[in-house]
Amino acid sequence: MTSRALTVGFDLDMTLIDSRPGIHACYRELSARTGTYIDADLAITRLGPPLVDELVNWFPAERIDETADLYRAMYPAIAIAATPALTGAREAIEAVRAAGGRAIVVTAKYEPNAKLHLEHLGIEPDEVIGDLWAEQKAEALLEHAAGVYVGDHVGDVRGARKARAYSVAVATGPCPAEELRAAGADVVLADLTEFPAWLTEYAAR
Repeated sequence: MTSRALTVGFDLDMTLIDSRPGIHACYRELSARTGTYIDADLAITRLGPPLVDELVNWFPAERIDETADLYRAMYPAIAIAATPALTGAREAIEAVRAAGGRAIVVTAKYEPNAKLHLEHLGIEPDEVIGDLWAEQKAEALLEHAAGVYVGDHVGDVRGARKARAYSVAVATGPCPAEELRAAGADVVLADLTEFPAWLTEYAAR
């Protein structure tokens, strides 16, 4: 492998950022504004899939679109400042750059809000592609010729597999390590602090 050929994709929520505090606060505000009960504690245990996949648990079908729009509009003021980077996130992006590669973020999150998170935290990938979940992520991974995809959810593993990318899973999200392995992850790391050493070995192959 030449260093120029290296493109690594990263998921966002619970891979690069701990979005639980911000999303929890956003769901509580959404509940207050709509008068609809939402168990925010439960909702943040199943992050990964698109917003609408969670909203269907609390709202009737005819209210999903308008509620999703309200949530996304509220999100910047409520969730961005409350959301920290996960340990090792910046170093993981820097490791890709140090290897001469490109780092892209491919996430199910609404793209403008994904970019706000990264800007706020000073994390600067080469590209940010939002609104893609699970197998859909393969579209962006293939378009950008990503050979590696890093994520915390079995949906991320499925996206990597469909794109024929090496699936690196991190056990920092809702899916435990054994579930990620069973889904087909090529390697499972405890968190992104282990990623630079892994990348060095991978790039040397």
